[in-house]
Amino acid sequence: MHFKVESTSYVERFNRTYRDEVLNMYVFKTLSEVRAITEEWIDQYNEERPHDALEDLTPFEYREAHLQREYSSLD
Repeated sequence: MHFKVESTSYVERFNRTYRDEVLNMYVFKTLSEVRAITEEWIDQYNEERPHDALEDLTPFEYREAHLQREYSSLD
């Protein structure tokens, strides 16, 4: 199986961030606890954190800006 270098670097960055911000920050007692904290972190990561690929906007901000451009181009 071959992966593009770019996709591999994104996966490695995600894994490093997850390890630094979740796995290394908590002492887990149960697998359920890991899952719950991971779900919260993924929601924050996907919705509230600025992304380089989105012009350093959060996904919400980027979506809003994109919708505003679409609506203004209809005028």
